[in-house]
Amino acid sequence: MASFKLRDRDAILTQEDLIFRVYGYSHPPKVYVCDVEYAPASVFRSKDPRAFRQKEKQIYYKFYTDQGLQFVLEKHPKYTVWYAPLQTRLVGVHSNQITETRRPDETLQKLLATQPCDKLLQALQKLFNMILERVELSQTDFGVFGSLLHGFYHPQFSDLDLVLYGGEKLRRLRETLETLYKERSSQLRNEFETEEALREKVKRWRFVNYSPKEYGWHQQRKMVYALFKDEKNDRFIKTEFEPVKEWSEIHGEYDARTRILKKSWAKVVARITDDYEAPFMPSIYRVEINRILEGVKADDIQRIISYVEEFRMQAERDEEVYVEGNLEQVITPTKKFHQITLTYGPRYYEQVLKVARLS
Repeated sequence: MASFKLRDRDAILTQEDLIFRVYGYSHPPKVYVCDVEYAPASVFRSKDPRAFRQKEKQIYYKFYTDQGLQFVLEKHPKYTVWYAPLQTRLVGVHSNQITETRRPDETLQKLLATQPCDKLLQALQKLFNMILERVELSQTDFGVFGSLLHGFYHPQFSDLDLVLYGGEKLRRLRETLETLYKERSSQLRNEFETEEALREKVKRWRFVNYSPKEYGWHQQRKMVYALFKDEKNDRFIKTEFEPVKEWSEIHGEYDARTRILKKSWAKVVARITDDYEAPFMPSIYRVEINRILEGVKADDIQRIISYVEEFRMQAERDEEVYVEGNLEQVITPTKKFHQITLTYGPRYYEQVLKVARLS
């Protein structure tokens, strides 16, 4: 059996040409907890106009919201894995089910090493030349995900979806991006500096305790969502810089003896005491509880852990936040504590993590 060493946003393919994204950094032995991202038209079709992808003659569809979860449960339950701490099955792939892997860093190096053959790859090289002139980073600190990783991007319409490896490197990049956004001559601007970025989002908005205006404010200050002006092709290209841990930052927490028990729905006001893990997936915020507004009155709530993309990098150290989510008790072989978890579930759109001053 082949041995694989994978991390968040690495891709896994199976014999059906299903494309999974490795999710986070804590996995059982010889297993990767995943999201299923794309499926070929031979096994799945979507009516969502955003979902269509094409690579030469092969057509794929992207899964949105919980479509992928339902697809796996109904059509391919073999792509679920037992996750002992939760005592449940999650979407995942066993090592012996993997037919191919795709890594964002390796794919980017291949793209940058060749003469760009289309408009999107030309823009990609221009973007890197501009950024690397301004910040002490290298091409090997980055990767690509999404359609660029899988080769079914559209040269005139696709986005630039990038990965950056490492927490300290992310800090340097965000500082540089903030400076570039302020320069009138820069080809980069903050995607969320105007309300244009929210127009499409508002049409599909379903969060009940988190308004589009609040979302836009939080997204703007994250700095990692940009628009790159491709002057040659006269368009702004949506550009993301998604944080992923360096190998040296990964310390797997998986322990089959740990149990995570749901207790109640919680509404809490808390102060962030540590935000180092906030950019990654899952996002982890160490907290000090100021007020428990609803739920079990636990006096040992130590952290907020979020598997929801919207709540990554949501709050910074010493900020007060308002949180709604599942209160859970974590029992390990050496300690017990409580956490508030934001994740997929029946009350998904009631969940929130936001800076309290906006409440």
